[in-house]
Amino acid sequence: MTNPDTRSVIVEKDFPHPPEKVWRALTESSLIEQWLMKNDFQLVAGRAFQLRMDPVPNWNGVIDCQVVTVDPGKTLAYTWGTLGLESVVTFTLTRTDAGTHVHMEQTGFRPDQEAAYKGANYGWQAFLGKLEHVLTSVE
Repeated sequence: MTNPDTRSVIVEKDFPHPPEKVWRALTESSLIEQWLMKNDFQLVAGRAFQLRMDPVPNWNGVIDCQVVTVDPGKTLAYTWGTLGLESVVTFTLTRTDAGTHVHMEQTGFRPDQEAAYKGANYGWQAFLGKLEHVLTSVE
């Protein structure tokens, strides 16, 4: 259920690749590292994992996550917790005539988390741009 006092970041992008290929890039640890961050992700509902980047002042670079939803080839959702932000990231894949439409939504930004909200808007645009490059190299 969505909290009416929170906001969501939504990024949608069409990829000229089949959903099976996009799904692999979203769910295989070595591919996730290429477009998102270092990780210990495993495609198991309920499994906790971490996304890691280089630490910066006032942040250790760790995002604590847990797989929430796995609907192979269609939907992947996981929690995203860091610096007081408790949110959920959901990827929904839809096959199109030209490939795959990806709808990414990160929910749970409170009104006092404006910086995190703006950062996520920027970050997900960049991450999905990197995902496009990774998909061109995936068999």
